Amino acid sequence: MKLVFATNNQNKVNEIKSLLGEGVEILSLKDIGCNEELPETQETLEGNALQKARYVADNYNVNCFADDTGLEVASLNGAPGVYSARYAGEQCAAEDNMTKILSELDGKQNRESKFRTIVALILNDEEHFFEGRIEGSITHSKSGSDGFGYDPIFQPNGFDITFSEMSMAEKNAISHRGKAVAKLVAFLKEESPNSSL
Repeated sequence: MKLVFATNNQNKVNEIKSLLGEGVEILSLKDIGCNEELPETQETLEGNALQKARYVADNYNVNCFADDTGLEVASLNGAPGVYSARYAGEQCAAEDNMTKILSELDGKQNRESKFRTIVALILNDEEHFFEGRIEGSITHSKSGSDGFGYDPIFQPNGFDITFSEMSMAEKNAISHRGKAVAKLVAFLKEESPNSSL
């Protein structure tokens, strides 16, 4: 089975390949010659993931999946949510996003938050969704040098370190994306019982 992962992030592609094993060949957008920016104009994670997957499926006639992830902070009414990647502005960097959240939480007692990942799969013209989430809290300062995005300020429940202080294997074992992809893998195993997944 060949599946296109609708992303330009090679780190994500490698992560998915390691989780899926040999039974499915994962192709990136680059592999199919898709160099354009995928649309992400929906108001929900589900909408964005499906919009990206549909774009690739419709324009390149392939089975594919896409993901969208958001950090939802309780005392910020669920923000940044679907706007997590550009919370501090369109051209902002992860550092800017973290600085903005830490500033907005200054003096607030409730620092509960969660990460949610939605994977939208289009397989043989049928749409499927898989969700992964992890609860945690926003730390008072950045800690750790690994990971990306909000990892240096997100501490999952039950741990005394941030995502950025974990190895990739440790993070993948508990993370929102890891959980969503595990559901995707389980589904693909059912669809291809004779594969080596």
